[in-house]
Order: sequence, then C-alpha cells, then structure tokens
Amino acid sequence: MSDTLIYATEVFINGLMAGVLYALVALGFVLIYKASGIFNYAQGVMALFAALTLVGIMDGQVPFSHLINAIFGTDIHHFGWHLPAVLAIILTMGVMILLAWAVNHFIMRHLVNQEPIILFMATIGLAYFMEGFGDLMWGADIKKLDVGLPMGLNTWIDDTTYNAFGYGFFIDNLDIVATIVAALLVAVLVAFSQYTKQGRAMRAVADDHQAALSVGVSLNFIWVMVWSVAGFVALVAGIMWGAKSGVQFSLSLIALKALPVLMLGGFTSIPGAIVGGLIIGVGEKLFEFFVGPMLGGATENWFAYVLALIFLVFRPQGLFGEKIIERV
Repeated sequence: MSDTLIYATEVFINGLMAGVLYALVALGFVLIYKASGIFNYAQGVMALFAALTLVGIMDGQVPFSHLINAIFGTDIHHFGWHLPAVLAIILTMGVMILLAWAVNHFIMRHLVNQEPIILFMATIGLAYFMEGFGDLMWGADIKKLDVGLPMGLNTWIDDTTYNAFGYGFFIDNLDIVATIVAALLVAVLVAFSQYTKQGRAMRAVADDHQAALSVGVSLNFIWVMVWSVAGFVALVAGIMWGAKSGVQFSLSLIALKALPVLMLGGFTSIPGAIVGGLIIGVGEKLFEFFVGPMLGGATENWFAYVLALIFLVFRPQGLFGEKIIERV
C-alpha cells in the first residue's frame, strides 16, 4: 500500500470522527424542526450553555458571582465543593429541562401558527440572550471540562496500524467515544420518533399545530418535551466539544457547521443528520488532504458550505428530507 493511500486512510477515519461531532449538533436542529417546524438558531448556544452549566456545577462555582460581587462588594466565587461528573450531568439536565419549560412558556406558546420567519427570528433572539445570560451566570473565561472520558492517542489502533503498514494512525479516544454515543443516540431517537405515542404526537404537531390541538395533543407538553430532548442532545454535544477544545464562547459557532450537515441530510431526518455529518466530516478532511495544498490550504473553512450549495441547487430537500409539492 502506498504512503499516500495510508495517510488518506487515516484522514478518512478522522473525518468520520469529526463528522459524528457535527452530527451531534445537527440532531438538535432536526428534533425541534420535526416537532414545530422551527429552525432553532439557538441550538449551538444551547450546547455552549449546557457545557458552561456543567463545568460550573462540577466546580462548585457560584452562579452570577461577578454580578453579586459588583453589587454587594463581596468576594465570593465558589461554594468550596466539587461534584462527581455523573451527578453534575444529571443536575445540568435538570437545568436544560427548566430552560425548555421557560422557552415554551415565555416564547413559543405565544407564537403558535405564526409565520416561520417570525419563529426563526425568535430563536435568533433566544441565542443571543442565552449567550449573554451564560456569560453573566458563569463568566466568559475559557474553562476545562473533564468528565472522565478517555482522551489522547488510542495506542491499540496505533500499534495495530504500525504493525500492518509501518505507520501508526493517530485516532483520538474521545472521537471513538463520541462515535459510540452518537450511534446510540440515533438509535434511541429514531425508535422514539417512530414507535412511541409521544413521537407520533410530535410529528402531528409538526404537520399542523391547530389540527394536533383539535385531536387532543397537548402542544405545550410536546414542545417542552422536544426542547428538553434537544437540550439533552446539546448537553452531549457540549460535553464532547468542550472536552475536546475547552468550554469557550466560540463553542456556539459549531451551529454554523451543522447547517451544511442539515442541507445534505434533510431538516426532517434523524438518520440524515448522521449521514450528512459523516459526509461533511470526511469530505472536508479528504479535500484538505488532496486539494488543499494546491489551493493554499484552509479549505476546511469553506468546503462544507460549497458542497451544501451544490445540494441546494440539485436536491433542496437533502438526501433524506421530504420533498413537498404544492399544487395551486
């Protein structure tokens, strides 16, 4: 096997791992869009807010400590205790459920049957509010997130590939864990959407709010449930990305990378989010490897969007999206 093919194989595998992380974020978009027809621009910020909250709870940080100190002249920052990662994750999920209730109570229930652009603008406002609220609540400094996930080079893969090819593949243990977690999430969410009463009600609400209400579906319950599940997905994505690159406010920009994923996979397909993420992850890595040097590099910054544009021209609904034909 040639050296180029060996290196390309390593790039391909790392691209698959990166694609899984993109898909984790895209899953949150798909869930909310399927249930309400809303493109939730705030999904990336939800991942950031969840990661910030998790770190704050684990470290025993006092919420709004900077504001409290500025108002009362105190100097408090921590409670003086640290929580285990599992307990902190459970408490953070409780916070995300409370956030889901607040979003529905104060925003979404007032916008039933409004135009999609109005709902979209509401999520933009929500995104910037949550970003500022997270800054005020937990501070803007870069935080280290350690929940005990294995990280660093997988020595077994490195040794195996070195013995086989004379070159050891660098595969991160965290990426392997992310792949397994994403696969389990997809299986659970697909089963939930297709085979449960709540999943069928979710699809009914997405089709027609008023019709769903007329047959006894609780719109408030469905939206709180869906935003809670999307919050859980955001928490998982925040853990993976935060453990990989630290919890910082640039974490919210991962939502931008999810957009091409959605365009490829379709806004209404859970498996499509995974497939789209894998295509984007592998495509941008291989394109950078083979074509990047000829174009001066940094092609990963724009490759996904160019590929998404091509899909929009020839297949706007994406690979797995539903094609809607309206006759007048």
